[in-house]
Amino acid sequence: MRIERLEAGPRMSRAVVHGSTVYLAGVVADKTAGESVTKQTQEILSTIDGHLAKAGTDKSKLLSATIYITDISTFHDMNAVWDVWVLPGSTPARATVEAQLGGTEYTVEIMVIAAK
Repeated sequence: MRIERLEAGPRMSRAVVHGSTVYLAGVVADKTAGESVTKQTQEILSTIDGHLAKAGTDKSKLLSATIYITDISTFHDMNAVWDVWVLPGSTPARATVEAQLGGTEYTVEIMVIAAK
């Protein structure tokens, strides 16, 4: 089965397509780094939309999501953005964990898997 790597770099690929499954790398906020979890989540979900489109799919085909937040007390703020973005009836299996991220300016990172 063919494997396609999108935006492949020396450390990671932005997305990997294997058969009819699309795996996105974790996405953090570039433009809103250092701002609120709400703003970062909005940017991240918009970026995810773009990466899914490049891979030939969209959020209606989400299978799984893993969300990392640096402060569990912001869980409800992140969910307020997520709940507006995700499509009713197409919600993925999901886990949210509190974790340190690659830089203190990041408060949330989201990784998804989708079908094509």
